[in-house]
Amino acid sequence: MRLITWNVNSIRARLPRVLELLEQHAPDVVCVQETKVAAETFPHEALAVAGYRSVERSEGRWNGVALLVPEDVEVTEVVTRLPGEPNPAEARWIEATVRGVRVASVYVPNGREPGHPMYLEKLTFLEAMRDQVERLAAAGPTVVAGDLNVAYEDRDVWDMASFVDATHVTPPERDALTAIFEAGVVDAFRAVEPEASGFTWWDYRMQAFRRKMGMRIDLALVSRDLGVRSCAVDTSFRAANEAGDKPSDHAPLVVGLDL
Repeated sequence: MRLITWNVNSIRARLPRVLELLEQHAPDVVCVQETKVAAETFPHEALAVAGYRSVERSEGRWNGVALLVPEDVEVTEVVTRLPGEPNPAEARWIEATVRGVRVASVYVPNGREPGHPMYLEKLTFLEAMRDQVERLAAAGPTVVAGDLNVAYEDRDVWDMASFVDATHVTPPERDALTAIFEAGVVDAFRAVEPEASGFTWWDYRMQAFRRKMGMRIDLALVSRDLGVRSCAVDTSFRAANEAGDKPSDHAPLVVGLDL
């Protein structure tokens, strides 16, 4: 199975790049985050022309998650809520069964800054996610993939000195991610790339992509009954393509799995 997770930062703005991704990689499932569309404006028809169907949870201007699969692949048992999530009105979780694997696309709250109410919501969300990951991994093959907004280790950011008193790197966030790993999943990228940086996000400002000022915050969490064959960041999608289409500030993570 080839699985991709990508925070597209608006699926309407990034639609040409999404179609390009589908053509280049022919994935079995794409976990999408930050679609930023209402349900009635989700581009189902354009994706269908490319041979993909989609199930989505949409909110409007903000957030939004989806799963894209080839049209001939059955998608069953769709769930669009994370049990225990602090703000159910936000579209941050969707899961379904694809080719016998339970797949979830997740967009963890940013947290803004330690001490902010959104930081506490982030920790609560991660706790709820841990509980759901434990349930899913115990039930069978599972992949939870998306923008976790946590840089698990110091090497997962370009410069720790730039993150003093900032979110993404605080001990409570990292401890919450440790608890998720202990619930029965492995970090697909680190399973095959123990040394590489693997950055998936670069700010639009300060020429961050060119200067390698990135963060590794997009992860694929894979249950131990699945084998990780490969995992790589396709940084070509962080650069403008030949048509000049503006990229997302995230790059897609491409995972090869043995069922």
